[in-house]
Amino acid sequence: MTDSFGRVHNYLRISLTERCNLRCTYCMPEAGVRCSPKSQLMQAEEIYRIAKIFVQCGVTKIRLTGGEPLVRKDFRLILERLSTLPVALTLTTNAVLADRFIDSFKACGVQAINISLDTMKPDKFRQIARRDEFEKVHRNMQSLLAHGFEVKLNIVLIKSLNDDEIIDFIQLGKTLPLAVRFIEFMPFNGNRWDLKKVVSHRAIMRVVGGYFGEREIIREADAPNDTAKSYRVAGYSGTFAVISSVTNPFCDSCNRLRITADGKIKSCLFSIVETDLLSALRSGRPIEPIIQRAVQAKRKVRSGMNALRELQSADRHHRGNRSMIQIGG
Repeated sequence: MTDSFGRVHNYLRISLTERCNLRCTYCMPEAGVRCSPKSQLMQAEEIYRIAKIFVQCGVTKIRLTGGEPLVRKDFRLILERLSTLPVALTLTTNAVLADRFIDSFKACGVQAINISLDTMKPDKFRQIARRDEFEKVHRNMQSLLAHGFEVKLNIVLIKSLNDDEIIDFIQLGKTLPLAVRFIEFMPFNGNRWDLKKVVSHRAIMRVVGGYFGEREIIREADAPNDTAKSYRVAGYSGTFAVISSVTNPFCDSCNRLRITADGKIKSCLFSIVETDLLSALRSGRPIEPIIQRAVQAKRKVRSGMNALRELQSADRHHRGNRSMIQIGG
């Protein structure tokens, strides 16, 4: 699955649901979203069949997302089926329900788990997530670490909301083997995005360098196709990184494709173009040609928005893109 710019796509993100047990402001519009009817969503066996075809086409890593993937009643069945494929299997979760699935994660070979956690302050957690689940998330994060999972914390930074916690998050890695990852605020339908709210890679590193000192910040080697620029504070067990999708995109090495919960392939988070795989699968038509056309149609940078000014002025484009909760991250 090589696109017209020579990028090989071997990483598939599958959204299992449009539903979530939190209501994070950057992910879900305040008024909520109208979820697709159950009949239009991928069923467990359909997820497996689609994933298997992608693996046959070259995918070596699958990440399960949502919504919140753990709210699906058949999550264990889906995980068990996918674990039979020759891929690295992982997931992104808000960790509210993670304690219920630790045995399943281990049995299915899941080694790395990403947790979305945007603040270490319970009151602010309630403000961002519109739910009072901080203690449960924090406890489950500690539990996953204790069970030996590789845990990454995903923090969406928004200016004047949680950018005062950059140092607090990094200090979690003083004794814990956490990978803390700061993600620039991205535009989606209904999340009131504004470039002025974006905390850039440069701004983050200025805060970090000012607190720890430039000489104490060690640049880590990035993995191939990595979206994050990784660092370590000297003497710390954990690392921290910045995912600069807005101010310094990593499109030239992108190897990711996404499947939404209703079975649409999406080649870029910024793209409003989605191609229906599920209908073709259900009608018995081969989906490989559809996948190949979607890969070939992928634009070089941010769905054609090459410059930051284009992203800033593309309000109509962002309204045409679905909310993050419906895309799957």
